[in-house]
Amino acid sequence: MKGVILAGGLGTRLYPLTKITNKHLLPVYDRPMIYYPIQTLVNAGIEDIMVVTGGKKSGDFLSLLGNGKDFGLKHLNYTYQEGEGGIAQALGLAEHWAQGDSIAVVLGDNLIENNIAGAVKDFKASGKGAKIMLKEVEDPERFGVAYMDGDKVDRIVEKPANPESNKAVIGIYMYDGRVWDIIKNLKPSDRGELEITDVNNWYIEDGTMTADVLDGWWTDAGTFDSLLSASQLVSDTGTNKMG
Repeated sequence: MKGVILAGGLGTRLYPLTKITNKHLLPVYDRPMIYYPIQTLVNAGIEDIMVVTGGKKSGDFLSLLGNGKDFGLKHLNYTYQEGEGGIAQALGLAEHWAQGDSIAVVLGDNLIENNIAGAVKDFKASGKGAKIMLKEVEDPERFGVAYMDGDKVDRIVEKPANPESNKAVIGIYMYDGRVWDIIKNLKPSDRGELEITDVNNWYIEDGTMTADVLDGWWTDAGTFDSLLSASQLVSDTGTNKMG
């Protein structure tokens, strides 16, 4: 199983911090933001990793990360996303590298307290389909929301005005090799982007989507408030230590 970290985009919600750098290179407590999703994959036993980045400072990722020696890796892969075509479009850039393997995807601004090793193990054992990670939140209207039918996900609604569930779909996804063809057949949303929610809903309709509720805290770090909160959470819990 391979891992993909999506660290492109323009980071406009963090302007002017992102005027001269990619948001995923900003500090979260004592480390650059990009360190945390890499460590999430490494902690789950995934060592073949691609970083999808973009923007004017994309070369800084190579300067910072090199071949991943700081994470015990022998090699890191990189590819470049032009502009903002959406999460699914960014993921599609990894198709040639993935060579049909199943993948675990982590958004570059997502931090978790514990690990996803158990979820990855379960997904590998299933042999097909997809898995998403859920977390109960107080403001589900900010996220893609999973509407449940018992333990199964019935559908995912992106940023609903009146959410019927408080289970947010966080930025960690696992897919089998069919995901590449699914992405190729997506139509752009009203925002002009290829949406990862549409990928997830395809697997739900296919009957091969599973979902786990994440243990411990989770946050993104894509706004000023969440960037501050992420630093405080890491400081308080010493989470996701390297090595």
